[in-house]
Amino acid sequence: MPAIEVGRICVKNAGREAGLKCVIVDIVDKSFVLITGPKELTGVKRRRVNIDHIRPTEEKIKITKGASDEDVVKALKGEKVAKKPAVKKTEAKKKKTAKAKPVRQKKAVSAKKKGE
Repeated sequence: MPAIEVGRICVKNAGREAGLKCVIVDIVDKSFVLITGPKELTGVKRRRVNIDHIRPTEEKIKITKGASDEDVVKALKGEKVAKKPAVKKTEAKKKKTAKAKPVRQKKAVSAKKKGE
């Protein structure tokens, strides 16, 4: 498994951005790193994430610690690294989540007294 280091390209495997590629910009502590997509390229916003929520790849770019999104874009274009998501969401999955479930009607229960 590749090391968690600045410039390492990773794939997010948790959250709404799951399946998208990102770049490690800074290491916060032993459990968290600062990542960016950048948002214009991959759709991943610059944020702090738990290292358990990312999967490092073999690819690495040369950037400095705390590099801006513009620096990351230049490095990605210079290295010619794939900018597409690692995993695409299927149309069927999108349609499934978009459908609304029908609302069930409750039956009216008449209250009858015992002995009638």
